[in-house]
Amino acid sequence: MYSRITGTGSYLPEKVLTNHDLEKMVETSDEWIRTRTGITQRHIAEKNQKASDLALYASREAMKAANIASSDIDLIIVATTTPDMVFPSTACILQHKLGADNCPAFDVQAVCSGFVYALATADQFISSGKCRNALVVGTEIYSKILDWNDRSTCVLFGDGAGAVVLSQSEHPGILSSHLHASGSYKDVLSVPGNIEGGAVQGNPYINMEGGTVFKFAVKVLEDVVREAVEENKLSPSDIDWLIPHQANIRIIRSTAQKLGIPLDKVVVTVDKHGNTSAASIPLALDIAVKDGRIHKDQLVLLEGVGGGFTWGAVLLRW
Repeated sequence: MYSRITGTGSYLPEKVLTNHDLEKMVETSDEWIRTRTGITQRHIAEKNQKASDLALYASREAMKAANIASSDIDLIIVATTTPDMVFPSTACILQHKLGADNCPAFDVQAVCSGFVYALATADQFISSGKCRNALVVGTEIYSKILDWNDRSTCVLFGDGAGAVVLSQSEHPGILSSHLHASGSYKDVLSVPGNIEGGAVQGNPYINMEGGTVFKFAVKVLEDVVREAVEENKLSPSDIDWLIPHQANIRIIRSTAQKLGIPLDKVVVTVDKHGNTSAASIPLALDIAVKDGRIHKDQLVLLEGVGGGFTWGAVLLRW
C-alpha cells in the first residue's frame, strides 16, 4: 500500500504588511529586509483569527481538490507552533469545524519542520493500511508571538496555512521520508516563555541567533536532500522541483547551489509570504500545483529545518 497527495489547499489572511509598513513601526528599511531575507511583504491574521480558522480554509480547498467529503477523512494531523490554546489540540478543534467526527486528530510540534514531520507520520498510517485519507495541515499565526519592537525578528515572519489530502494509492507517491532532531540547539531558536500560575513566565516572544541558524540550516538541508536521493538511488539533478521551507532567500539559494540545483527548479514564495513556519512548505506546494508548474510523475522534494533543531525531507512522485 502506498500514499499519494490527492489534493492541496492554502489560505493567507487578507491583511498584507509590507516592508514599507514596517519602516513606520521599527528602525528598518525595505532595502535592508529585501537584501538580507528576500521578503517584500507578509500576511497578518486578524486579532480574532486562530490557527484552526486559517487551517479550515486551507483544508476545505484541499478536500475539494481531492474530491472527498468530511466523512471520508480517517486522520487529521496539524503541524503548528501557534495552537489555538494549550489544549485541546488544534487538530481536534479543526476536526469539529470540518464535521469529521470520530477520526484520530492530533498536533505535531516540530516548528518549521512540522509539515514534513506530519506528512511523514501520515504516510506511515496510510502505507500500513490504518487509514485511507489523511488531512495534513500546517497552520501558523506567528504575528501573535512576535515582539514588534524587535527589528531582528518581526520583519521575518508571516501568517498562513497550507493543507494536503494524503490518500491510499496502488502506485508510489511518497517514496521516502527522513526526519532528524538535535535538542542541544534548543536555545538558538526558541520561544522560551511558559504559563505558570495563570501568568506568563519568561520571554513569550521569538528569540533567535540568526548567524547560527543560517549556518546550521544550510548544512543540514543539503545533507538531508542528499540522504533522500541516495536512498532512492537518485542524484539531486533528478529532482524536478525542490520545495524548501521558506525562511530566507539566502538559505534557499545557498542550499540549491550546494546541491547543484538551478533556482528555476526551486519553488520560492518567501518574498510574498515571509517565514510562515509549518505552513510555508504546503503553501508553496499549493501555489506550484495551481499555477501548473508541477506535473504528473515529476519528482518533488520537500525539506525543512526549524527550532529544536528539527529538520527533515520527504521525496515524492507527483
